[in-house]
Amino acid sequence: MTMHFRRKDENLYIYLSGELDENSVGGLRAAADKLIDDNAGLSRAVFNLAGVKFMDSTGIGFLMGRYKKLKAYGMGMYLENPDAGADKILALSGVYTLMPKI
Repeated sequence: MTMHFRRKDENLYIYLSGELDENSVGGLRAAADKLIDDNAGLSRAVFNLAGVKFMDSTGIGFLMGRYKKLKAYGMGMYLENPDAGADKILALSGVYTLMPKI
């Protein structure tokens, strides 16, 4: 799993690629949290999932954890470009009610 980002105006764009599962989220959590801390005060964070090839419940947990952290800073969280498999998991789990798909 790799992560890169860019900041544009009041938005933080976070690009994930690889597999978002138990084996990959350990170090990713700390890196994403530091990125959020370093960019606190922006309006929103957009997680681009176009490069995510597989996601399980651990991936949903990863996203929920970042949602809670962003919410504490008053930042919105949005998801974009999930593949069909991830989109189905996110829709069935109700994640889109908290983190809208854009």
